[in-house]
Amino acid sequence: MKIAFYDTKPYDRVWFDPLSEEYAYTIKYFEHRLNPDTVVLSRGCDVVCVFVSDDVSADVIAALCENGIRLIALRCAGYNNVDLKAAEGRLPVVRVPSYSPTAVAEHAAALLLSVNRKTHRAYTRTRDNNFNINGLMGMDLRDKVTGVIGTGKIGMLFAQIAKGFGMRVIANDVSPAEDSGLEYVSPDELFALSDVISLHCPLTKETHHLINAHRVGQMKAGAILINTSRGALVDTDALLEGLKSKKIGGAGLDVYEEEEAYFFEDKSNEIIADDDLARLLSFPNVLITSHQAFFTREAMQAIAMTTMENIFSFSKGDPLVNQVKSTRQG
Repeated sequence: MKIAFYDTKPYDRVWFDPLSEEYAYTIKYFEHRLNPDTVVLSRGCDVVCVFVSDDVSADVIAALCENGIRLIALRCAGYNNVDLKAAEGRLPVVRVPSYSPTAVAEHAAALLLSVNRKTHRAYTRTRDNNFNINGLMGMDLRDKVTGVIGTGKIGMLFAQIAKGFGMRVIANDVSPAEDSGLEYVSPDELFALSDVISLHCPLTKETHHLINAHRVGQMKAGAILINTSRGALVDTDALLEGLKSKKIGGAGLDVYEEEEAYFFEDKSNEIIADDDLARLLSFPNVLITSHQAFFTREAMQAIAMTTMENIFSFSKGDPLVNQVKSTRQG
């Protein structure tokens, strides 16, 4: 099997190279992201391995088919960048449904602690020999209320961490987890009661802009918003207005609605042309990380192993247990 591996970073090769030798597969690494201009690089390969920032649109899928590609292997859980309808009946799509829920839940907790206690600002100050603590006051998390939206594996783990802080945890999910011990409430109650709101749900048509102007208006004044799930769960305009009005007391974001142009890349010598992103970066009570919540040794190892197992199953003609299919009816 020959694999065209797009959007390669140095840390990808650390985990995929040993497995490629084990499986006797050839991996052609490309630093470029998959898009209509780079799809030509996949010629002569059997599989494309792609990440969340790659463009797997209908036109790209058509070109992949012309190039002889037989499988799209996502090395991530999300697949909203793939046109599943265009792939249906032409190219199977497989993904890594779960790699390290612990990594993401712990990063969400780290964002909460940093935004609350302004640790990121304190670090910058002391690096400049400024030991003034004015403006760095936070709140005790104990006895505060955390609202968890989405109670899959990651949401459940974050809820456990929050309970460890002595917080009251309330939750909302379209499919409440049975025997979870969580206190499920309506969305209206969650937004009104929560001192902290953490998002752990997938991006769907129903959850797109889940955090909008209406929901911001329902929030408890000064609530902290944490998002380690998908950027488009949050309407950036509504977030900016909530921050400006101080309705939102702080935000910890590992994802951003238009992150594809910036995240995972070094833009330190460039001017940020995205005005909304530039404004968010200017707020002292906003902490943005570059989609790194998943980024632990354990998670990277699991991603590589599951991706290669998916490709191996395809090569052997075995059932694709991690296949993603279109939900198109009829």
